[in-house]
Amino acid sequence: MSRLLPEWHPQWGVMIAWPHPDTDWACLLDRAEATYRALARAILARENLLILCHDTAHEQHIRSCLGEIEPGRLHFRQLAYNDTWARDFGPLSVIRNGDLLLKDFIFNGWGNKFEASLDNQTTTKLDWQAPVEAVSLVLEGGSVEINSRGQLLTTRYCLMNPNRNPTLDQAAIESALCEHLGVTEFWWLDHGDLEGDDTDAHIDTLARFCDDNTVAYVQCQDQSDSHFAELERMEQQLKALAEAHQLKLVPLPLPPAQFDDAGARLPATYANFLIINGAVLLPVYGCETDALAVAQLQQAFPQHEIVPVDCLSLTWQHGSLHCVTMQLPQGVR
Repeated sequence: MSRLLPEWHPQWGVMIAWPHPDTDWACLLDRAEATYRALARAILARENLLILCHDTAHEQHIRSCLGEIEPGRLHFRQLAYNDTWARDFGPLSVIRNGDLLLKDFIFNGWGNKFEASLDNQTTTKLDWQAPVEAVSLVLEGGSVEINSRGQLLTTRYCLMNPNRNPTLDQAAIESALCEHLGVTEFWWLDHGDLEGDDTDAHIDTLARFCDDNTVAYVQCQDQSDSHFAELERMEQQLKALAEAHQLKLVPLPLPPAQFDDAGARLPATYANFLIINGAVLLPVYGCETDALAVAQLQQAFPQHEIVPVDCLSLTWQHGSLHCVTMQLPQGVR
């Protein structure tokens, strides 16, 4: 049986796909690249970084953007991709019979909302030290959270959405995830979808494992906010799980509402952090709640450095820091 590695497993590095003018980032490319530069430098200070890029000119442009960095940790791969959400088209790393294996699930653009055929081919086109196994199930990395005991946090609204695997009921989905990810227990959340989120309530926007017994989650205390009722119901579900399984819950504030130029709300969330070796990269948004989010996350990760990265630009394309990254364990390259 395969066992999905938790995010805190020792890492070789992180994979990202750099935005370019032929992606949806064209209208805010300078702002997005500033975020990617800060993110890349924070990763390279601690581990390897694999950057997917468009072509040779694009690679040279990225190198100039990054400036002076640790060259031995920086790796590039030129190939075609539709967009930059590496969390959802990248490989899921599992251990099977003591060996590392990469699971390549189907990525269909979050229920065929967007063209994703190139993204869906990415994992098979990259050079890996570990073998790759194709899985005939639609699943995105941002939709599942697991600890080392195999307890899986996910949302029913995403995994059971008919735009993913319409012929499979919950029992079939659970059976497949037990087989491919080594899930021992399913913790389904039924509430918490954020406005502006294209993913149908990915768990990595809402509630995250920090270790086997700690869950950080988005809490809304403003009763006038449109998210209040849903997030309060989600909090009650999490409290019931915490009581049943002796979990520590760490609430993260919901940032004040952010809007794009058309007046649509952006899905800003502090739950979209990334655990790397020795640090946690936390998306911040230039809000008064940023400092509280840093302090709260430090409670959940007392042995890690909390590194804030301004990610407001990423929310304009309806994601954040965790969404554009995929951690890669030691032994993968």
